[in-house]
Amino acid sequence: MDDLFGSPKKAYEPLAARMRPTRLSEYYGQSHLLAPGKPLRTALEQGAAHSMLFWGPPGVGKTTLARLIAHQVDAHFMTISAVLSGVKDIRAAVEQAKQVQAQSGRKTILFVDEVHRFNKAQQDAFLPYIEDGTIIFVGATTENPSFELNNALLSRARVYLLRGLEQLEIRDVIQRALDDEEHGLGNRKLIIAETLLEKLAIAADGDARRALNLLEIASDLAESTEQGEVVDDAVMEEVLRSTGRRYDKQGDLFYDMISAFHKSVRGSSPDGALYWCCRMLDGGCDPLYIARRLVAIASEDIGNADPRAMQVALSAWDAFERVGPAEGERAIAQAAVYCACAPKSNALYSAYNQCRADVAAAPGYEVPEHLRNAPTSLMKDLGYGEEYRYAHNEPGAYAAGENYLPPELADQRWYEPEDRGLEKKIRDKLDYLRTLDAQSPQQRYK
Repeated sequence: MDDLFGSPKKAYEPLAARMRPTRLSEYYGQSHLLAPGKPLRTALEQGAAHSMLFWGPPGVGKTTLARLIAHQVDAHFMTISAVLSGVKDIRAAVEQAKQVQAQSGRKTILFVDEVHRFNKAQQDAFLPYIEDGTIIFVGATTENPSFELNNALLSRARVYLLRGLEQLEIRDVIQRALDDEEHGLGNRKLIIAETLLEKLAIAADGDARRALNLLEIASDLAESTEQGEVVDDAVMEEVLRSTGRRYDKQGDLFYDMISAFHKSVRGSSPDGALYWCCRMLDGGCDPLYIARRLVAIASEDIGNADPRAMQVALSAWDAFERVGPAEGERAIAQAAVYCACAPKSNALYSAYNQCRADVAAAPGYEVPEHLRNAPTSLMKDLGYGEEYRYAHNEPGAYAAGENYLPPELADQRWYEPEDRGLEKKIRDKLDYLRTLDAQSPQQRYK
C-alpha cells in the first residue's frame, strides 16, 4: 500500500512482534529449561531437536522459543494454528516438509499453536509423520496436556512446562524495548520514571507480550515536551486501569487458584484464604463460585466440628445476592476467613464416602421389622413395628441396647467424630451412649 505521496507505506507491526528475540541470548525466562547445562539447552547447542510440547500461560515465549529452536538447529520452520486449521492444512504442511527434505535435506519443525483445540482425529493425523521423522513436532498449549491431548501424541513428544516470567525478567524485556532504536522505542526519547516502569512490570503479571503492549500504549499517550515524550502518573494510570490479572477462567490457572484457596481454608490459614479469594476476584472469578466452594468446604473439611460454618457460608451467599458485589464480596471474604479459623474435621466427609461405597458394594439388606412402619392391621399382623422402643419413653430419651441397622451390619461404625471443636462433645456423648448400650440387658440382635 502506498501513502498519499506515492511512497511505499510500511505495514504496522506491534512492538511485541518487533521485539521478538532472534537468538537464544535475547530470550528471557525459562532458565529452568535453557540455563547452561540444562538438557534442552545442551541438545540445542549440539544442533539436536526432538518433538516437544510447550505448556504454559500466554506471553511466556512459546512461539518465540519454537522459532529460536528452528534457527539454532538449522531447520525449516512452519507454523499452523489449531484455531484456523484442519486435517487438510496438516497434510499440506507435511507435503511441504517432504519437499524441503528432498530438496535440501533439512528437517522441518512444524509448530502447532493452540494444539489442544485440535480434536482426536486431527491430533492423530500428526502421528505417522512424527514417527517417520518427516516433521519435528512442536506444539504449544495453555491447557493441561494430560487432559487435552491424546496419549498417543503425548508419548511421542516431551512436555516442557513454561512459566510466567519473573518481575525482573519482565523489567529487562521492557528496558530492552526502550533502548532498541531499530526495532523498539529507542528513538522516541521516552521519559518514564523508574517507579512507573515497576508498576508496568507488575501489571504484566509474567506476560512479556502484555508488558510490551502496555508499554506501546503508554508511549502512544505520552505528552511531547522540550525534554522528550513524557509518560507521567496520569498516563500510566490510564493505561493500567483496565488491565486485569492473568486468570484463564475454567483453565489450569483457574483450578490452581481454587485449589490454593481450598487448601488454605482447610489448613486454617485465614491470610492464605483471603489472598487467594482476592486474587480470584481480581481476575474476574464469579464471587458466587467462591461462595459455593465455601459451602462445600464447610461440609467437607469442617463438618460437625463447627456446624455454624455452613450457615456462615450460606449467609454470605445470600448476602451477595441481596446487596450486590461491593458489600457481597466482603461478606464472602468474611465467610472464607471464618471457615479458615474454624476447627476442622473430615469425619463426616469420610463417613459419608465410606458408607456410600459400602452400600454400593453390599446387598440391599432388608429393613428390620422393628423399624418398619405399620399403618395397617395386615402390617401389624406381619410383625411390622413390633418390639420397637419409642426413645422418648426410655430413661434419658435413649433406648439403650437398641440397634437401627440391619442385623448383618449390627456392629458397623462409619462416623467417628474428631477430638476437636463441637465434635469433641459429640464424641463424648456417643462414647457415653455406647457405654449404656454395652450395659443394657435389652440389646437387639444379642
